[in-house]
Amino acid sequence: MRTEIDLSLPMADLSMIKRMIPHRYPFLYIDKVMNLEKDKGGIGIKNVTCNEPFFQGHFPNQPIMPGVLVIEAMAQTAAVVVNHSLDMIDENLGIYLLAVDNARFRKMVVPGDVLELHMTVLRGRGKYWKLDGKAMVGDELVSEAVITALWEKLDS
Repeated sequence: MRTEIDLSLPMADLSMIKRMIPHRYPFLYIDKVMNLEKDKGGIGIKNVTCNEPFFQGHFPNQPIMPGVLVIEAMAQTAAVVVNHSLDMIDENLGIYLLAVDNARFRKMVVPGDVLELHMTVLRGRGKYWKLDGKAMVGDELVSEAVITALWEKLDS
């Protein structure tokens, strides 16, 4: 089930991601996106550290990344995939989450984990996109969901 990282494919580092989506710290939950293929997908990478602000309250004695933030990291990866597919870097594109379907949480994500967010385009026609997401830590599936998004060009 696991897709290997292919260094020959395009990637978006943190500075490129910031040119593609509006999220900033403390609400930016991906560090880079690998294996970017137009209209196909990509793999977001989140290095989970003990310094994340959400660990102060979730849970102080047993830090666990909230499942909703794993889904948010999937959605941010999906937004980068859509932006890359549309070739609209620096175009002030708004990509909005419309639906999260079939979300499942299978394992905890904790400090020290490298979270891989495997997003595969199911449908990308016009302004509406649907992507299948699988969150992995190593070879283990930790979460999955289907993300539906809408894009539009924003006023400058």
